[in-house]
Amino acid sequence: MTVTPATIGTALGRTATTEETAQWQMWIDDALMLIDARKTDLEIETELDEIKLDYVVREAVVAHVRRPDNVSQVTVSVQDASTSKSYRTSAGRINILDEWWILLGLTQPTGGAFTIDTIGAVSVHSEVCALYFGALYCSCGADLTNYTYPLWEV
Repeated sequence: MTVTPATIGTALGRTATTEETAQWQMWIDDALMLIDARKTDLEIETELDEIKLDYVVREAVVAHVRRPDNVSQVTVSVQDASTSKSYRTSAGRINILDEWWILLGLTQPTGGAFTIDTIGAVSVHSEVCALYFGALYCSCGADLTNYTYPLWEV
């Protein structure tokens, strides 16, 4: 792990004060804790790619430094008078984005399209049998041989 408050300062283009150094280190530790907790929940035993881990921690902390609170600015002007209000979009804490979880390989396993074998694990049907394409009938003739071998479409 090579992310330090100095690394965060470099990413931000400035040098951290003493107070910021302590704060940034705490946020680095928080990001690592969140990643470790996700890794434990998913029961992943392998080590994470160090470069990707550093990237995610650095980017999460830099994003939090830039927007620590949920605020942004709106200005309303009427003739010579104006008033401003600040608002920012932030979680108000260290947040690991979904794309970063994917980068680290720490996402819940999900099934995708075509992951269900509709014929079964011990099928003797030909690879081009109509059953594989959603038909309700066998076109390879395996049903005529008591499902021991396909007659056609081999």
